[in-house]
Amino acid sequence: MSKHAVILAGGKGARLHPYTIVIPKPLVPIGAYPVLEIILKQLAMHEFENITLAVNHQADLIKAYFGNGQKWNVNIEYSLEDKPMSTMGPLKLIDGLPNDFLVMNGDILTDMNFSEFHDYHLKSKNIFTISSFIQEHNVDYGVIKKDADGNILNFEEKPSFCYEVSMGIYMVNKATLDFIPDDVSYGFDELMLDFIKAGKLPEVKQFNGYWLDIGRPADYAQAIDEFENIKDRLFK
Repeated sequence: MSKHAVILAGGKGARLHPYTIVIPKPLVPIGAYPVLEIILKQLAMHEFENITLAVNHQADLIKAYFGNGQKWNVNIEYSLEDKPMSTMGPLKLIDGLPNDFLVMNGDILTDMNFSEFHDYHLKSKNIFTISSFIQEHNVDYGVIKKDADGNILNFEEKPSFCYEVSMGIYMVNKATLDFIPDDVSYGFDELMLDFIKAGKLPEVKQFNGYWLDIGRPADYAQAIDEFENIKDRLFK
């Protein structure tokens, strides 16, 4: 069965300045490749034959680099936004989507098996499946807990907190499009709240491998440092 992926590649990459002043975020290099090329190689390896790139900012540069996708043995088409439409709004502009398809951000480094995620979603018959990751956050300060009178109750030096986050990778059933308004900016957060309100609860599937969102300079530097050690895992 032919698999389809939509890659969200239209953002300005403001959080990644100064790297994205000249080139769009999907083209920032990690090792010898732009991050979006790494994603395309992975999707091709997992038998995603049809790719739609949702583009806006510096779209011509992205089109010039990736063309029709023949170099990576995939078929690439482009959906051009004439204004920013956030993360879910661009889906309403794409014609011919199959009943179920992958949606992901174009700035993610992960060793996820996209084919397994795709098949799990189909087997579960979900309207929307979210891939999640347990993220650890280290606080660089001593954290104080106090009572209403200002008296200290507890103190913890440089604690760590764990929380479950969306990875920016989703499997989507076409019924989701009924929730997305036409021609407006509409984000993942808004869609989740609308799903909850309607009683259509997406499933969250926790991922335990490698994942890094390179949206910030510190994360981008980490990706560059780690790439040589993890690249064999990305293409296994």
